[in-house]
Amino acid sequence: MRSRRLRAAALAAAVATAVLAGGCGSGDDWSRPHARPTPIGTLGPGFSDPARSPAPESTITPRAGSWDAARPSKGYRVVLLTAGKDAQTRTLTDAVRKWAKEEHVSLKTVTAAKPDQYVPSISRAMNLAPDLIVSAGNDLVDALATVTPNHLDRKFLVIGAELAEPTANVTAADWTGASFRGEGLGMSSNYDPATFTPARAGHAVRAGVAAVLNGLTGIVIWIG
Repeated sequence: MRSRRLRAAALAAAVATAVLAGGCGSGDDWSRPHARPTPIGTLGPGFSDPARSPAPESTITPRAGSWDAARPSKGYRVVLLTAGKDAQTRTLTDAVRKWAKEEHVSLKTVTAAKPDQYVPSISRAMNLAPDLIVSAGNDLVDALATVTPNHLDRKFLVIGAELAEPTANVTAADWTGASFRGEGLGMSSNYDPATFTPARAGHAVRAGVAAVLNGLTGIVIWIG
């Protein structure tokens, strides 16, 4: 009987240890408030004109690499909001995940599979209360244009596309060949799926986040 009780106690202790270990390894579960994120490093020369803030809805073309030293503090909470199974969208989402891993960003993903999920997916992303929502996929552009003006307290970064009339809380990072602005609207450049390379998508993520962290929002970051 005593040996049976000892075995039961040992099993209970093992289970408790496993639960604690699982909790320690789960990382940030977003259940508690965290410190306000801060930029680490600074924007390099040529990112923007230091003497004059970009006008709302304007486009700036940062010097290549001028965003490299600017990154978020550890634990920056980001929701990757995505829709679409095309190769271009996959390249964008891969770039976001790669960046998040390299920069120790706490990342959650919200995926919209059908058009009737686009607006609800934005609401789900906002309800997670991230520091930033990064959108990947042309299918979300029209829904974002509808929702974002009503939630100016939420920060959005659109990569590989842009909103035609972004409010101050929406920043875009795209390039020649990737400038979808919504159904029925003209492109600021000819759409070219071949321009969606991992390197260019990675630059867009880093440059866009660097801009947001430094208060340069409501504009388009044009990647060369």
